[in-house]
Amino acid sequence: MEVSDVTKRRIEEMADKGERLDERKLLEFRPITIELNIAKQAEGSARVKMGDTEVIAGVKLGAITPFTDSPDEGCLMVAAELWPLASDKFEMGPPSIQAIELARIIDRGIRESHCIDMKKLCIKEGELVWAVYVDIYPINADGNLIDASALAAIAALKSAVLPALEGEKIKYGEHTTKKLPMNKVPITTTFYKVGKSFILDPTVPEEESAKLRLSIAMTFDKEEFIHAMQKAGDTPITEAEVSALLEIASREGKKLAENLP
Repeated sequence: MEVSDVTKRRIEEMADKGERLDERKLLEFRPITIELNIAKQAEGSARVKMGDTEVIAGVKLGAITPFTDSPDEGCLMVAAELWPLASDKFEMGPPSIQAIELARIIDRGIRESHCIDMKKLCIKEGELVWAVYVDIYPINADGNLIDASALAAIAALKSAVLPALEGEKIKYGEHTTKKLPMNKVPITTTFYKVGKSFILDPTVPEEESAKLRLSIAMTFDKEEFIHAMQKAGDTPITEAEVSALLEIASREGKKLAENLP
């Protein structure tokens, strides 16, 4: 269902007054819940609910021949599927541009933060390594799929264990107790500019009223690091705005991280 121009103007006017339709503050997230190990056949899985937005992420591991330029490292692949059951704006068929972008933003946050120690995924150098496949499935898309999906992916990775390996053959269904070698926990925080103001965790009408989006992936271990940023929308963003959003991403990202089991 399309958001009318009248509704968009109202959302912009309210945002400029520091108000939102659901009475949240501009930088306030909806209630978040995370449930782990929801898929028995996956090596790791999680369901994240962020308000009425709901996302499932699953992790599968495979033993593959390594890439020639990284013979002693495992690999990571992230994919997202946007099903019509999640939104009337999604269609069946090949991955849409939106699905590809969603997967790439999440992949970049994980990959650029070196979240997973890829060298520890080497089984036999030059011959066999673990491949980590992360699949993202939105169930209800009520806004802010990026942050919900990124949180679900990290929760699933944290819960994942290696399957049993007999020689070079995986014994699927038999899980070890060995966790994925994870060094850091990247958190993605996405800002939307509505009117003259930036908001967090938008609903669908707020998303469609926004003219600019900026996703920031950070880690908060011993030190804070910015690992990736991705902008969408034709509206330019100033250096001062980016600096201000980085400070907010640091504060609010730490709060998001507290939701992880």
